Formats: sequence, structure tokens, C-alpha cells
Amino acid sequence: MGGSSLKAKAAEMREAVHALLSVLEPEQVRELRAGPDRLDAPALREWTYLPGPRPGLPTEGLGGEQREAVDALLTAAHSAPGAELARGAIEVERHRRALVGAPGADRDRYWVRLLGDPDGEGPWGWRMNGHHLAVHVVITAAGMRVTPHFIGAEPARIADGPQAGRRLLGPEEDLARELTTDLDAGRRAKAVFAAAPPDDILTRDDPFADPDLLPTGLPYGDMTPGQQRLLERLVRRYLDRAPAAYAQECWSDAVARGLDALSFAWGGGLVLGDRHYYCVRAPDFLIEYDNTQDDGNHAHSVWRHVRHDWGADLLRAHYTEQHR
Repeated sequence: MGGSSLKAKAAEMREAVHALLSVLEPEQVRELRAGPDRLDAPALREWTYLPGPRPGLPTEGLGGEQREAVDALLTAAHSAPGAELARGAIEVERHRRALVGAPGADRDRYWVRLLGDPDGEGPWGWRMNGHHLAVHVVITAAGMRVTPHFIGAEPARIADGPQAGRRLLGPEEDLARELTTDLDAGRRAKAVFAAAPPDDILTRDDPFADPDLLPTGLPYGDMTPGQQRLLERLVRRYLDRAPAAYAQECWSDAVARGLDALSFAWGGGLVLGDRHYYCVRAPDFLIEYDNTQDDGNHAHSVWRHVRHDWGADLLRAHYTEQHR
């Protein structure tokens, strides 16, 4: 079931790519396809969630039909909740640019890249990057990968205007806070590693995910059943950004390895509005969240996978087989 579902999702993205190519001018297609021939090229591990230009096709100058095609591709790479988050990051960024009076605040500044040939035999993928949005997709005949996956929101809570009260990453924040406040003094002493949180996610834009950069925190096995369920819900909240079959694959892998390998850590205040940070460590993946900048009104969230980031495991298998 999972394999057939992932093939269907890959076919959906392939059709979305075709639809995008059909509405682009030749020069735009060249920008879209800018990139190395091999998807495991080191340059493709360079990324950032900060403002600034990227390689690829800029969305800023796209017409309405072209932008709709990009939106359809972005939607195809996610579950319904994941697509809502990705689109939400763009909407909150529009609000931020309008707040600061940025020129062309209504023109989104993201870059899209198509890698490989979606109709060929080899690996292919695409990515969309800009301020507070990083989506990386790699597809081979053996599967799909979607990490690193980054969503940010500045402001974390919108104060006024049509989106007043919106907290794009509210569920990610509230679940972790509920878990931390539910801990008794002994467990909380293990989970809370610092009174002051770090200024940003600890892995930043590292090309390789390293769970050892994160505090150890409180192990899953030392939690009460209710606390364990909260941690499971928090992890699933991140995994469920991905298409359902891949999210389930990642969760099944975590269960097979043993959920006791999970741990949770928190830094900073516990009152809504306090500057804070949390992370989840596992042997294969990590999750980080911070809301520390702008006096605790600027949130970052990232899901990384030790083996799957950039499709490394799928690409290694493909290129190894190709050269036998």
C-alpha cells in the first residue's frame, strides 16, 4: 500500500511539473533547470532559511497562471496539513514584508529548481526555497524523500490585519509546552537544559544532520504514558507534513527501532510569549523549534533525517547500482 501510494504521489508531482513547464517561457525553463547533473552533488546540500536569492526560477516575476502552477507543485509535495503550513509560511512572509514596507511586498520571493528528468529512468526532484520555507524533494524508483523540511513564521503571532491572531506554528509550540508543563520536578530537571534558550535552531543550515548537536533531554522511556502520547503527537505533527505514505514509513521505522530511543529537551520560559526552544532527538531524525527572536515572536521549525536528507540513501543505492 505504501509503495503504491508513493508512486501515485510521485506521478502527481510529475504531472504538476509538466503543468508548470507548459506555462513557462524558454528562459524561465532554463532558470528552473539550473543545477548539476547528479542529484548527489555537494552543491545541492547548500541551503538556508534566511532572506536572499537562491539558484533557480524566481517566483517574484511570475504571472498568475505560472504562480498557480508553482502552488500546485508545492501542494503535491505535502499532505493536506503540510501544504497548509507551506502556503502559510508564504502568507506570513507577505504580512512581514508589508509590515516593514518592503518594495513589492505583494510579490513572493522564492526560488524553484527542477533537478533531473521527471520522465527519465534516473532520480529526479525539485525544491522550493526562500525566507522561512525550505522544501526538498527527491524521487527514485525506490521511494521518495522530503527533508530537510523547514517552516518559519515571522511574526509567530500576527497582531493585526486580516490574519490577526494567526499562529502558523501554534500546534507545534503548544504540544511541546503542554508536554513540558506536565512533567514533575524530577523529569522537568532532565528535560529543561537551560533557563535561556539558544538564539536559533542548533543545526542551523548544516548540510548534514547531526542529532549529537542537540541536548540529550528526557528519554521517552522515563515519561509517563500520557507524556509519551504527547511526545508521539508532537513527532507525528512534523512527520505528517509529508505525504501520508512517507510519513507512515518514517513513523514505522521509529517504532521498529524503539520509541525509547526518542528524547525531548526544552530551553527557556514556559509562559506563552516567553522566548523558548525545544528539540526531539532520535537515532535517525531530529526535530527543532525555536521562538526566540523578536522577543519571542519569530518561530523556526525544522525536520531533518540522518539517512534521508537530500535523498542520500536513495541516491547512493541508485548510483551504486548504476556503476556495477
